[in-house]
Amino acid sequence: MSRKTRQRAVGAHVALPTAYAGMLLIGTIAAALHGRFSGTSVLVAVAVLVAATSAVTELRAVPLLGLIGWLTVVGFSRPPYAQLRLAGPLAAHAAVTLAVCSLVAAGIGILVRHSRASFRLRIVPGPSERWPALTRRPAAADECGDAAETTRAWLAPGAPAGIDGRRQMAGVLLAAAMLPLLTAGLALGRHHLSLYDDLLIYLVAVVAIAIAGGFWPAVLAAVAASLLLNWFFTPPLHTFTIEKPENLLALLLFVVVAVTVSSVVHLAARRAGLARTVLGGDDTPAAVLDHLTGTVGGWAELLEHVRGEWVRIAASGKAPEASASARVSARQGLVLVVAGQPRPASSRLLDGFAAQAAAALDRQRLRTQAAQAEALAEGNRMRTALLAAVSHDLRTPLASIKASVSTLRQEDVTWTADDQSALLATIEQSADRLDALIGNLLDMGRLSTASLRPFLVPAAVDEVAPLALRGLDQAARVQLLAPDALPLVLTDPGLLERVLANLFANALAYSPPDRPPAMRAHQVRDTVVLEVTDHGRGVPDDWKQRIFEPFQRVGPSQGTGVGLGLAVAKGLVEALGASIEAADTPGGGLTMRVTLPVAGKAASSSLLAG
Repeated sequence: MSRKTRQRAVGAHVALPTAYAGMLLIGTIAAALHGRFSGTSVLVAVAVLVAATSAVTELRAVPLLGLIGWLTVVGFSRPPYAQLRLAGPLAAHAAVTLAVCSLVAAGIGILVRHSRASFRLRIVPGPSERWPALTRRPAAADECGDAAETTRAWLAPGAPAGIDGRRQMAGVLLAAAMLPLLTAGLALGRHHLSLYDDLLIYLVAVVAIAIAGGFWPAVLAAVAASLLLNWFFTPPLHTFTIEKPENLLALLLFVVVAVTVSSVVHLAARRAGLARTVLGGDDTPAAVLDHLTGTVGGWAELLEHVRGEWVRIAASGKAPEASASARVSARQGLVLVVAGQPRPASSRLLDGFAAQAAAALDRQRLRTQAAQAEALAEGNRMRTALLAAVSHDLRTPLASIKASVSTLRQEDVTWTADDQSALLATIEQSADRLDALIGNLLDMGRLSTASLRPFLVPAAVDEVAPLALRGLDQAARVQLLAPDALPLVLTDPGLLERVLANLFANALAYSPPDRPPAMRAHQVRDTVVLEVTDHGRGVPDDWKQRIFEPFQRVGPSQGTGVGLGLAVAKGLVEALGASIEAADTPGGGLTMRVTLPVAGKAASSSLLAG
């Protein structure tokens, strides 16, 4: 197996500050020697520096290197220093020399990198890590090997931009607007500010442009600001000549510091995106790969070695056919594969993405395990509550029924008609209680498995509510108050009956004898609101949501259930497409408010939606 190596050019954010510092040193030496360092020597030194830097840096940095080198030569070739003689034989000769040197060196650098990339590194696959045939990814199909050291030998490094083109354009526009305005403002206050004050203010502006638009807009702003400072604020004014050497040194240092700060901001912007992915809410391997392809382009895939095969965990982006790929080992049995990047990504960057993708995979699996454990714990809690219900609330009515039947079957005792009637009433009440409890348990099971399918039809509340009172103890105490003009509601009458039966049972359990519960119905725009009120002790505000959870009871209960009634009512109401909420009853107590859609409006909406 062979793989082409790809060599990285030094990024402009590194090459430009270094070259500018070298040119500053050359100019300072020429000025300090007072003519003993001839113009030809200055040109040769600058040409060597420009050529060396152009050979190793990326192509788009070469014009700026040539420009700054040319300004250095024409400003420091002979006294008076820092006088920019933009015309004349020396300026033309320096322009031609530096242009030829920079272009030839850049071309040689490209050829050297290309020739070095033509060498192939042969990798012998190990028996335990053979690559699967990846669809449309032939270069990544058979890769394997030792991981980090082997990967770094052929990995395609580079410097991703980190700041998109739109943001860079915004930085250029900001520089075009800010620098003229800043120059006009400082010119008005020229008599109150020194050159060093102006330098610091321009430096702040360049830093702001670097933050807004990145490295290249900041470099352009730094060069433009140095020329503006020279023309408008360095004596003699409105010329590029500089009288005092210390002013020349200040301007050159300004350019070096501004470009260096821009480089730091550029590097920080490249690393900020991954940190946002890791620290943000979307912490998954897919999110990490999305950010990787969004930063450097191309295609990325995370593979895991499971039972002798490579299994895809996550993938993102697109790559051209037969594009070269790179493999980064995140850990044993987990690799990151990238391909098709327009500009190759650095090994350190890909190592970081691989590590973060592995960490995101671990956290995702831990979250899944935690959710499964929570579900198991909830299931255990439900089973424990159900066992408690079976041991008490189900056995109690069964015991009453059995005792009453056994009493009636005794042949050695003669029972009066009243005794028989009382025993039969006990049997009936216990059977009704058992029926209601089993019905709630079955409803809760259907709701938890999402197997409940309501059949919605127009129905009258005053017809469903009386049916819900059947089988309830003291059902005659409940007052049903509904106006005659109340419209039909779109609901499942059987399920609505179960909802009201549970609400009535809860209200009867908590209402004092002298203040019976009531159900009031009224229309509110396109809905009908049913309010089942009691005048018991009420529910604290922090419990008004918890009472709808299964097996939740507030304090010592006056009822005989297991705390399923309100949970079942809420589940059924939501299945009907309605809503339920708990509120305080004026004067004390609890009001359960159910909101149902009006049949005509809901039917029209359904037809329009269909």
